[in-house]
Amino acid sequence: MRQFFPVEELARDERFNTVTMRARMADPRSGMLGQRARPSSNRLVPSRPDASDAARALMHGIFVGEIQALEGAGRTCWDFTLDDAPFALKLDMARQCWDEARHVEISVKLADWMGSEIGQYAENTVLFEAACSHDPVLRLAGVNRALEGLAIDVFTTMREFGDAAGDPYLAFCEDWMLADEVTHVKMGSDWLRRVTEGDPDRRAKALEFQAVVDKLFAYGGLRSDSPDSPIGLARRFRELAGFTDEEIDDIADVSLAALNERKREATELQEAARAGTRAVASPA
Repeated sequence: MRQFFPVEELARDERFNTVTMRARMADPRSGMLGQRARPSSNRLVPSRPDASDAARALMHGIFVGEIQALEGAGRTCWDFTLDDAPFALKLDMARQCWDEARHVEISVKLADWMGSEIGQYAENTVLFEAACSHDPVLRLAGVNRALEGLAIDVFTTMREFGDAAGDPYLAFCEDWMLADEVTHVKMGSDWLRRVTEGDPDRRAKALEFQAVVDKLFAYGGLRSDSPDSPIGLARRFRELAGFTDEEIDDIADVSLAALNERKREATELQEAARAGTRAVASPA
């Protein structure tokens, strides 16, 4: 079996449509960025007019993310020798493969329960791309800490959405998967520290890569402590997963900066639209 499998050759059938992250996030059905002119909270709650579409889109995003997490953890089991990745680390990645396979099955059934189907929304492959590094420590930082950390935030938000919407199936399944995600992030946190013990430069490089991935997924203020973000920052579960208060604050700051940038862009678009309307209404 080949090693270091390229993202361009992931196995997908005709139901899947792969796009860039920017294009997927710009899909108006997702509701992830919300209406740019909306002044009120953008948090995913049942009272939002587009709550159903936003929840379905987020569920589809979870589904394709679980596929890529399964593929990434499996590659880490196979790509590296025992000199690069200790056997116990590989066992943890194998355990994660089992968890992710179960999450894929749950996500398919939840999508059907929520009234959507595979391929209704597009897929981006950023998660697997973060699992393509030739350094297993960078994979732990990019996937287990950054992207699985985002999964903690997403599952917490979806669980709360299910509770508020009176959907016990959604709430239960999200809570079940959330417990696994906390474990996956904790494995990444623990192994990153163990493998880089005595090698501060390698640890710093891994944390820098994690910060890059975190910033990428802060796109448009997707998740933050602010109610204007669709997804909230699950601080308590991140603490249980091995994040320090400083690390969580850094993620919150990056996400808030992205949110404020989106708000500025929305304001500029509104002002430009008003100026255009005035110009049309006032002939020379």
